[in-house]
Amino acid sequence: MASPRIEGAKVAVLATHGFEQSELEQPVAALTAAGATVHVIAPKGPEIQGWEHHDKGRSTAVDLELAKAKAGDYDALVLPGGVINPDALRLEKKAIAFIGEFVKAGKPIGAICHGPWTLIDAGGVEGKTMTSWPSLETDLKNAGAKWVDKEVVVDHGLVTSRKPDDIPAFCKKLIEEIAEGRQAAAA
Repeated sequence: MASPRIEGAKVAVLATHGFEQSELEQPVAALTAAGATVHVIAPKGPEIQGWEHHDKGRSTAVDLELAKAKAGDYDALVLPGGVINPDALRLEKKAIAFIGEFVKAGKPIGAICHGPWTLIDAGGVEGKTMTSWPSLETDLKNAGAKWVDKEVVVDHGLVTSRKPDDIPAFCKKLIEEIAEGRQAAAA
C-alpha cells in the first residue's frame, strides 16, 4: 500500500538549539515528500544549531520565529528530540503555549526521543499511551502517561518514538495521522 499523500497540509516543527539532527531533518524530508508544507519554528532565528548525538552537527534555517507563529495556521506539530532542545523549550512560555494549542485542538503531534518532555508542560500526556527515550519514562508516568517501550506508539493523533533508529516508523505513522486529521480528545 502506498503512503498517504498530505498535499495542502501545513506542519510546524518546533525546535531550538540542541535538536537531534536526524530527528528534525528526516521528518521534514518525509513530510515534504508526502506533499506537506513544513516550517521550522524556533524562539529565535535565523538558524538553530543541531547535534548528532554528542557532537555538534549542522545548523538549520528557521522559517518563522515563534513570536510570529500561530498554531491555528498549522495542521500538525513535530517535536524533535535531542536533550538540549526540549529542555530549553520547556523554559519558553510561548513554546509551551504553542504546543498546548495543538493539544487542545486535537491536532496530530509527533514527538520523538526527548521531545515528549515539552508535552508534559503543555498538558498533553495525561491518560496517553506513549514512548520516548528511556530516561523520560518516570517523568511521563509521573505526568499521567502510560509509558511503553515500542518503536512507535499512536494514541489519538499523538505519535511518539524512542530514538533515531525509529524514525522511519515514526514518519510513516505521523503521515498517516496527518492524513486522518484532527482527533477527538481522549476522555
